[in-house]
Amino acid sequence: MEKRRPSYHALQGLKDACDVWVDEMRAIFKDEGVILFFFLVPLLYPLLYSWIYNNEVVREVPVAIVDLSRSHESREFIRLFDSSPDTRAAYHCQHLSEAQHLVGKHQVNGVLYFPPDFAMRLNRGEQTKVGVYCDMSLMLTYKAIYQTVQAVALDLNARTQVAQAGAVTERDGEIATHPIECDEIPLFNATGGYGNAILPGVLVLILQQTLFLGIGLLAGTAHERRGYAPLLAIARRRGGILRIVAGKSACYFMIYAAIAAYITLCVPRFFHFTSLSTAGPLLYLLIPYLLACVFLGLTLSYIVRHREDIILMVVFTSVPLLFLSGISWPLSNFPAFWQYFAMLFPSTYGIRGFLQVNSMGATIADLQPVCTALWIQVAVYLATALLVFRLEMKRTAKTEER
Repeated sequence: MEKRRPSYHALQGLKDACDVWVDEMRAIFKDEGVILFFFLVPLLYPLLYSWIYNNEVVREVPVAIVDLSRSHESREFIRLFDSSPDTRAAYHCQHLSEAQHLVGKHQVNGVLYFPPDFAMRLNRGEQTKVGVYCDMSLMLTYKAIYQTVQAVALDLNARTQVAQAGAVTERDGEIATHPIECDEIPLFNATGGYGNAILPGVLVLILQQTLFLGIGLLAGTAHERRGYAPLLAIARRRGGILRIVAGKSACYFMIYAAIAAYITLCVPRFFHFTSLSTAGPLLYLLIPYLLACVFLGLTLSYIVRHREDIILMVVFTSVPLLFLSGISWPLSNFPAFWQYFAMLFPSTYGIRGFLQVNSMGATIADLQPVCTALWIQVAVYLATALLVFRLEMKRTAKTEER
């Protein structure tokens, strides 16, 4: 049988899409702002952010000590507290007001207070107290101080129980102090660090926001200089709007496919963050995520009339979108309106999916709900991108006729 040759219409459509791709690639490399947001920011900003949080946890948090007991027991508590890698007994104060003054000057992040009857009550077999005052402006320092105090208190409690129980052997003392033994095994975030917790979300959000910035800058330039006029000839052909959107989308997708591989595969390994991702699930996630970002960026480009408009829009939404993803606050605690609002953005599902792949080793089956939502966004935002470019071509045609 004779092979069917591609129709002229199909060949013309492919040529038009390729022409749009070439023109868009030229526009990218001629625009310094677009080069900055498409290449330099995605390449350098993840390195800077990862380097800042590479230590993952805070160490040697300064604490003021107010020891009114001045006893062997209080000094032992302070010694164990100071020997912890997370905290440091930086100042010894005579009064609580002096320690409060140090907190107000940000010289310490907390206060450890021992009342005068601390040792007396302890030796009587009564319950005693230790006052812990923490600066809550930074949760990491609060966590370091409070957890260290708890660990030291539990250790001294165990020693006191052994002494009061009159255990014959060391094993009897262990059973008396720990009748139920628990093993603490952190899942997924094995280091318990801030970097492993927040970095996956930031990396995925960088892909979306820089893509929006680059597309918006190109659209702002086109609106300021009537740059859509050369596309009128293609737009007037049958299926011309689809060819324009396909050419532009292919250009952005090709660039960001390489950028996404660098950000998701290389950056976590450079700084030894948790990285359990494999090629199959990562591709399964990133393809719809990048397509949804591209089509949403093209849709938003319709409202960008000046280059600086997109910068204001992206800067304003970056932090809220990180919170709305649920990576730093439980999604179930959001009001219903914000839960539905978060569904409008690819970053919401992209961050959740990448966290599952990178930190939990998720398979393709595990990613099915997230990727289904992303493919729905791809279809919806492709339709809106076609609509806004049809409107843009009509506006450009009217402007050229005047």
